[in-house]
Amino acid sequence: MSGLSYFANTMRKTGNITLQGLHGKPILVDATYQETGRPKPVVVFSHGFKGFKDWGHFNLVAETFAQAGFVFIKFNFSHNGTTPEQPLDFADLEAFGHNNFSIELDDLGTVIDWTLSDRNLSTEIDPLRVYLLGHSRGGGISILKAGEDPRIKLLATWASVAEFGRFWEPEVVAQWKKDGVMYIDNSRTKQQMPMYYSSYENFYANQTRLDIPAAMERLSIPTLIVHGDNDVVVPFAAGEKLTSLNPHASLLPIPGGDHAFGAKHPWAERSLPEPSASVVRATVGFFI
Repeated sequence: MSGLSYFANTMRKTGNITLQGLHGKPILVDATYQETGRPKPVVVFSHGFKGFKDWGHFNLVAETFAQAGFVFIKFNFSHNGTTPEQPLDFADLEAFGHNNFSIELDDLGTVIDWTLSDRNLSTEIDPLRVYLLGHSRGGGISILKAGEDPRIKLLATWASVAEFGRFWEPEVVAQWKKDGVMYIDNSRTKQQMPMYYSSYENFYANQTRLDIPAAMERLSIPTLIVHGDNDVVVPFAAGEKLTSLNPHASLLPIPGGDHAFGAKHPWAERSLPEPSASVVRATVGFFI
């Protein structure tokens, strides 16, 4: 049997597994891996703000990691605005409006717990090699989780934020409190997406747990910070700041790289855009 045929015959993707989140909404999970019965390292991937697990090229990313010998777990945060019935659409804007960083941290913990306890994955994963990968806001959540969960052995971020709450200017917060809600424009879907003031209240009440720089300083595990130098959403300086906080962290600049490393939604191609392909290769090499 050729190597290609063997890969095709052993590749397994279990999609849209429903987990019950801790905050009243379900979490949808995908697991992609080569079904060999041999333990493999597991990568748990967190999407970013206004993102979801099947955005753009993320399914190709999952397949590439699986081909490289990993179990790749990706999921929808419970309050990201999608639903089990419409996992590609922001059909529940009320959930989106009530989302906060603490909910996402708890969601990631729930996914890690499920990954390590699921009977179908028990022969496929190595519980001593659990790695986190996050994009943008999901990078910040991954840093925080790695800082509080000793099961995490390696961490990588793509275009990660360097701290939460930084862009909430006092006058914005004052108006937000007065109105009870502010709206975020989604240029792709043309939706006005609500964010309720409770999100800020949660951040303010949990600043110690949600302190990304402090979590970064605490980390004692190898960490890869990947950032494009043409990122206009989260500037390259954020990657530099994160790297400067910890001697175990290394920065990989992507020349000309934008926030999504050349990807967009939808992504109809059957190959990764070259900036994303180089990012995936580098991340796979780091995790190996």
